[in-house]
Amino acid sequence: MSLEQLVNAAVGKALDEKRIVGAVLLVRRNGELIHEAAYGLADREAGRPMQADAIFRLSSLTKPIVATTILAMVDAGMIGLDNAVTDYLPYFTPRLEDGSTPTITIRHLLTHTAGLGGDIPLSEAEKQAPDFDRWHLSLDENMERLASMPLLFAPGTGWAYSPAIDVLGAVAGRLVGGTLGDAVEKYVTGPLRMVDTAFHATDRARLAAAYADGADEPVLMGDPHSVPSPWGGVTTYSPGRILDAKAYHAGGGGMAGTARDYMTLLETLRTGGGAVLKPETVGLGLANQTPQLAQSVSPGWQFGFFGAWLADPKLAESPANVGTSRWGGIYGHTWFIDPTAGLSVVSMTNTGLEGCDRAYPLEVRDAIYAGLR
Repeated sequence: MSLEQLVNAAVGKALDEKRIVGAVLLVRRNGELIHEAAYGLADREAGRPMQADAIFRLSSLTKPIVATTILAMVDAGMIGLDNAVTDYLPYFTPRLEDGSTPTITIRHLLTHTAGLGGDIPLSEAEKQAPDFDRWHLSLDENMERLASMPLLFAPGTGWAYSPAIDVLGAVAGRLVGGTLGDAVEKYVTGPLRMVDTAFHATDRARLAAAYADGADEPVLMGDPHSVPSPWGGVTTYSPGRILDAKAYHAGGGGMAGTARDYMTLLETLRTGGGAVLKPETVGLGLANQTPQLAQSVSPGWQFGFFGAWLADPKLAESPANVGTSRWGGIYGHTWFIDPTAGLSVVSMTNTGLEGCDRAYPLEVRDAIYAGLR
């Protein structure tokens, strides 16, 4: 079977089994677009078909965009990877359990090795107040709250997924004298003409509805909407945030965009940085930045500046090559760059968590590699 047949079968199976509602999938190999397709429905209740230019809530696919912005600022001489975060945000001084205040660097934030962890704290009164909206707090206020929480470990000695990229967003906004959105547009989305990627939906008519895993089929998300998490506890979504002009620009997950725009970013990184980054900076970003750790994300995986970095394909049970970078977003997305195979892949669905952290992304990945044999 061809790659197209294999991929279509994998996506079709997920649709038939009612695990996802709709999807867009793009695959480039050595720069050539070898697969682009839209599947299913963008809005099931309205009967709106999915289109290749659909806009999705990017969630954590925002992180590599912000990381690219920070690295562009490094190239411009505005910031240093090993500079202290307090050089830019004097208030950001979280402590260890012993009361000491270690130095947290920009590199620590990019690699999630700063020791930060957990959600930004809210008071009990805020949790109970029906009219309180945490997204209406300023970015700096959110980061000040984060800084009040104790660190999980000394910076550089462990790995924990955290709001670290939100902190970088505050740094980037301060450096340009505006918002994180201003910085992203100046250094990344503007130069790359990613016209549909922003901290708002550029065209509400193309915005895909948001669905969550359900008992029999995906359910249309409420606002907020919580589902059991594969890692324990619950994952809570706020789908209305992308339509709220008052919401702060969250570097960890606040953007919307299209699969086509995102492929532009992935190909820019795979091919050496284009108009936004120096080749040596991209090389650092796509390299293992956590060699001091036995692993970071999960067995076989370390971490770079843009996402997880594949160190041991056998241990990770992955058909990809050593040096592959990948990440996902909880609204139902995944991407990966396999430099050895010349592959850039972006998969966006409107269904979380199936589209990002359950069987679907693995099935699509395996279909792609099987089709390249």
